[in-house]
Amino acid sequence: MSAPKKPASLHEALDSWIVKHGMIKRFDLAKAVAAWPDAVGPQIATVTRAMSVTPDGTLMVRVATHAWATELGMMAPRILTRLNGNNRGRVQHIRWQVGPLDQP
Repeated sequence: MSAPKKPASLHEALDSWIVKHGMIKRFDLAKAVAAWPDAVGPQIATVTRAMSVTPDGTLMVRVATHAWATELGMMAPRILTRLNGNNRGRVQHIRWQVGPLDQP
């Protein structure tokens, strides 16, 4: 008889569940929200808030003014390069939403 199988650790169980349910890509995309301030720098971070990322890789960013939205729209390719780093294609697009930064 073989010895009883050792129970999986919580870490192993969570990793298995994440892989089984295809959540790795979603977690990878979500990292873009946290990385936003570092990717854009302090000046842009003060007038923007990364809010969420859609499953297809569109980062939703709240912007304080229309002028900033226009300026950032022109900078989007550079921002995407910084956000994605070596993970090409993680975030595909940025969608700018003008509005108050302190609201969800």
